[in-house]
Parts: sequence; C-alpha cells; structure tokens
Amino acid sequence: MSYLRLLGVFLRVNVMGELAYRVNFFFQLFESVLELATSLAGLAVVFSYTDTLGGWRPDEVLGLVGVYFLVGGMIGLVIQPSMEQLIASVRDGSLDFALTKPEDAQLLVSVQSVEIWKLIDVVLGFAVLGTAVARLGEKVGVREAAAFAVMVVAGGLIIYSFWLMLATLSFWFVRVENILEIFQSMYQAGRWPVSLYPGWLRFALTFIVPVAFATTVPAEALTGRLTETTLLGAVGVAVVMTAASRVFWRVGLRQYSGTSA
Repeated sequence: MSYLRLLGVFLRVNVMGELAYRVNFFFQLFESVLELATSLAGLAVVFSYTDTLGGWRPDEVLGLVGVYFLVGGMIGLVIQPSMEQLIASVRDGSLDFALTKPEDAQLLVSVQSVEIWKLIDVVLGFAVLGTAVARLGEKVGVREAAAFAVMVVAGGLIIYSFWLMLATLSFWFVRVENILEIFQSMYQAGRWPVSLYPGWLRFALTFIVPVAFATTVPAEALTGRLTETTLLGAVGVAVVMTAASRVFWRVGLRQYSGTSA
C-alpha cells in the first residue's frame, strides 16, 4: 500500500508538471499509434505468406503485440524514467534527499519519476489485447486469464529488478546510460515470439536480458501455450531477481558518498 500511495503522489506531481506541456500528449499519441500501425502492418505482411509463424497463429501473435505495448508502456511510465533519474541523482549527489526521507530509499527512487503520456501505450496495449482475446474466443478461459495475470506480475518484477540492478551500477561507474539503451534496443525483439530466434539469441533474450519473461511468456499464458514448469520457473526467477536486486541495491548504497559526505 505504501508503494501505491507514493506512486499516486508522484503521479499527481508529474501530471501537474506535464499539463503545462500538453502538446507532448499529441506527439506521444502520434508516436505510439505510428509504432502500433507499423507493428500490425508487419504482421499483415508476414501472415499474407504463411498461416503460422513458428507455430503461432495470427491472433496469438496479435496478443503478443498487445503484451509488448502494455509492458513497454509500464516500463516507460515509471521504471525507465525513475531509473534514469536515479543514475543522475547518484552522479550529482541529489540522492541524499531520498536517503534522508523516512520512507525506504529504494521505494522512493523506484517511483520518483512518472512519464504520464506513456499511459497511451498502456491503453493501446489493452486495446490490442482485448481484440486478440475476442478473436481467440473460447481458447482464453479462466485458467489462461489467471496464468496471464501471474506472468504479467512476474515479468514486471523481473524487468524492474533488472533495471534496478543496471541503475545501481552507477554507484561504481560514472555513466551507465548506454547500458539502458542496449536494453531498449533488445526489447524491440520482444514483439515477436522468442522461439523464432536462433538458440544463442533466444538464450540471451531469456536469461541475460529478460525480454522473454516480459512479453513471450505472458503471451504463452494467454494462448494456453504455457507449461506448468515454465510458469513455476518464471515465478521463481521473479522471486530470486527481486531479492537479488534488493541485496545489490544495499551493497551499492555503501559505495555512495553523496554531497554531504
């Protein structure tokens, strides 16, 4: 509840700030709609030559695209801007302000910046998902919906933990923004099932940069492709990475001197 309360506070603050630049809404809307149209056009071209793509039917890949936009929107909404702000605050010493607050510092830095216009991607993601579910029909039941919800949460925790550990590297290294850009580039691969890629790249997108847990695995749950082993494995990875990122964060804090040291 503390996380949601703080997120609500930062969200209100950022809304008030962004409303001063409302034209940004139209730029973000244009960018998001253009990206979605490009993705759907790509699917249309591919499936004009084949009925399946690596065993995935058109409606199933459409669901994957919805997950891609939904998760990408959540990353851009709070995770990415907050982690970028964390890196900057470590560099200029302003992290002191978070460390002296009564709330947990990790919690504060995790929700300190909100890009409200990224809600457009979240809404588009839900719209595409809704269309895919309607087209899949009876194939999506209560079991699939429950598994999908669990995998979205697990995938979100994995991605958050991964970003936090990358940002925590700023306690040792001066500039780590380029590493974050690498993740953004690799996330683009998540709009397609990872099973399409060569083995080495599939391994990288699953265990090195965990894109698969954010996109393909939830889509597999929605379409009934997810095995019980994969589901339990994803939950286990989420628990381990959440704990590991917490430990890594606390170790990194010991390296921080700040402006008041």
